[in-house]
Amino acid sequence: MTGAQTADAVIVGGGLHGLSSAIHLAKAGVEVTLLEKDRIGRHASSANAGGVRRLGRALPEIPIAVAAIELWHDIESLVDETCGFCESVQIKVAEDAEGLNALQIRSQTVCDYGFAHEEMIDADTLHSLLPEVAKHCVGGLIVKGDGHADPFATVRAFHRKALSLGVRIIEGAPVTQITYLNGKWSVKAGGLAFNTPHLINAAGAWGDQISGMMGDHVPIQAQALMLMITERIKPFLSAVVGAEGRTLSFKQLDNGTVLIGGGYQGRAELEHGTTTLDMRQLAANATAAQAIFPLMNQTRITRAWAGIEGVTPDRMPVIGHAGQSGGFHLFGFSAHGFALAPICGRVIAELILSQQTALPIQAFAVDRFQRVAEVT
Repeated sequence: MTGAQTADAVIVGGGLHGLSSAIHLAKAGVEVTLLEKDRIGRHASSANAGGVRRLGRALPEIPIAVAAIELWHDIESLVDETCGFCESVQIKVAEDAEGLNALQIRSQTVCDYGFAHEEMIDADTLHSLLPEVAKHCVGGLIVKGDGHADPFATVRAFHRKALSLGVRIIEGAPVTQITYLNGKWSVKAGGLAFNTPHLINAAGAWGDQISGMMGDHVPIQAQALMLMITERIKPFLSAVVGAEGRTLSFKQLDNGTVLIGGGYQGRAELEHGTTTLDMRQLAANATAAQAIFPLMNQTRITRAWAGIEGVTPDRMPVIGHAGQSGGFHLFGFSAHGFALAPICGRVIAELILSQQTALPIQAFAVDRFQRVAEVT
């Protein structure tokens, strides 16, 4: 490609996973260029609930979630800032015997898989930990040592750290063409051209477009996942709470406001990178919160928003090698990738630097979708 710039690695996507990959590579002395079509952290990375959890993970995700939690507890060693990380228990509430049984089965399944972080709690323990929880709730599942962070502060910290390490970050540079020839990747973006032996697709909800240019087919759906925040009220909750059989993520922030989410969807416009809220879905989310915490009946919602996320058919991410040598994918986190960013960036760096990683990532291979297509 005439006039092309060179880099040891080019990353497409300036969300947390792209930034994390850049940081880990730059710390190892790799020259990195990161291309972002909008602004750094513009979409899901800064518009999520900031959950840092092992609770409720798909079984193949548990090992990387466990490794990620270790990094979060020492996040300053990675990016020199706390990212607003706060350790707290995560609890999934059961409202009846059927829900409690489902949680018991889940806990045993995780234990059989080799992990013991999900523990059952009875009704008395639940109500002592959550004094304002609805009286009909009968128990739950708890994980100690999980927590939450501030998404905006996290994006800023990762951005600043990448820049301090010499990562070249180019915003407003949408990728228009990718070609592969003789072991080299050529990328056109924002009127510029780049040649690199290593290309990392961390493009989030646009990851399927980039993977398609790289020769890999990934069926992905863009979703606008909504969140609400309330007025400030008296402190009543330190845990992060969900509910069995309901779509709910619920926590109170240090300033007294309550953040309510869980995956209710608005409408995503990929072409323009915008979202439209669905008021009926927001109302359903509020109703779920009121059912678990009745005091929400007297609490006003002050603001709502949505972030665009890419969701795969099996709701698990794509992590690892692309079909062509020197290519890598890191996207499709299906609304639960925030907590995994610190470790997943390290995984990609390990694959580039040593061609292997100690963490089990086979379940996240890009060719799993091709295998399904061939079977069906």
